Amino acid sequence: MARKLPAQPEVNIGLVGHVDHGKTTLTQALSGVWTDTHSEERKRGISIKLGYADTAFYKDGKGQFYATGKRPDGGKDVEKELERVVSFVDAPGHETLMAIMITGASIMDGAMLMVAANETCPQPQTREHLMALEIAGIENIVIVQNKIDLVSKERAMESHAEIKAFLKGTIAQDAPIIPVSAHHDVNLDVLIEAIEATIPTPDRSKDKRSIMHVARSFDINRPGTRPAKLRGGVIGGSIVEGEFSEGDEIVIGPGRKIEKGNKSTWEPIEAVVSSMQGGGLNLNTMHAGGLCGMATFLDPSITTSDNLSGQVVARKGDLPEVHSNVSISVNLMSHMVAGDGESPEKIQPLRNNEMLMLNVATATSVGTTRNAEKGRTDLELRLPICADKGQRISLSRRIGSRWRLIGYGTIE
Repeated sequence: MARKLPAQPEVNIGLVGHVDHGKTTLTQALSGVWTDTHSEERKRGISIKLGYADTAFYKDGKGQFYATGKRPDGGKDVEKELERVVSFVDAPGHETLMAIMITGASIMDGAMLMVAANETCPQPQTREHLMALEIAGIENIVIVQNKIDLVSKERAMESHAEIKAFLKGTIAQDAPIIPVSAHHDVNLDVLIEAIEATIPTPDRSKDKRSIMHVARSFDINRPGTRPAKLRGGVIGGSIVEGEFSEGDEIVIGPGRKIEKGNKSTWEPIEAVVSSMQGGGLNLNTMHAGGLCGMATFLDPSITTSDNLSGQVVARKGDLPEVHSNVSISVNLMSHMVAGDGESPEKIQPLRNNEMLMLNVATATSVGTTRNAEKGRTDLELRLPICADKGQRISLSRRIGSRWRLIGYGTIE
């Protein structure tokens, strides 16, 4: 009996790698969705915000895989069985947007690391993104050797050898390397087969507390909409534990900043779920897996322009602790990631009163080190974070004009 299409995607797969190595093009080839949706992204030709696209993987009677019901050879469609529905998270590749890439890693069950065959490997952001996956604890990785249509067979083999050498000793040293041309839909069936073999669907327990990390938030009302027809604010992200249902009373933390005299505090926002959407379908209940759009009865001015990005949504009583100060155990890398023409710079120990950028789940904050010593530090945060003890955070240091990844910490 043929398997029915599930109501929502079962797994989140991130696409990461150097800018212009073809992440967005591959997303379009596999799902039919172009994830560069913002006008600034279209203008500059890069992804600024995370882009999402859902697709179904099928297999025909001969064991050939393909996506969204399309035959990879363009021939007549045949009988096929649904294998799985996945959601792609397309992360930006520019090094200045490294923090957003790590944000995406918090909602990825596995990843595809893009490497262009027409450039030497590794490029600076290829290194940093692989490190980010390591920090995020993402071990199920497929390497996509893209743009093979632009090079000779000899260069393709040379590129493959460069990739193997780069991966040696890393979290991805045993990852499959699949040569493809996303632009011409070449070898996508082999890539899907590798994804199915390498990135399993996680075992998600529905009886845990209910937690969602917010990646985006919107006001979906058009300018000039009459007050009577205004719709509540919408939040989008990934449910990582439990499930949410229409009508649920939820809490969003850290919430909003309240100024009282010379003091400012943060107050969690309470709301009610009015409807939910996943995979383009309206759903009464959504669980972990795929990406979730959650409509609320909140004033849309609260959710407009990604105002709630980085916050945590939970059922009442499930919200993790809100921290304005945090103690962490620290794991620094030995050397900075080297860019073009740079030699790897040794990472110096943390100093007291040093400014660091940290990412925890989808949240980004800046903290000042206090009581820094080998292996640990306290951080005084400019923006509070909502996180559990034991949660990992990435640490970046300002080097010259940009933030550079230096390691990770674990909340004590």
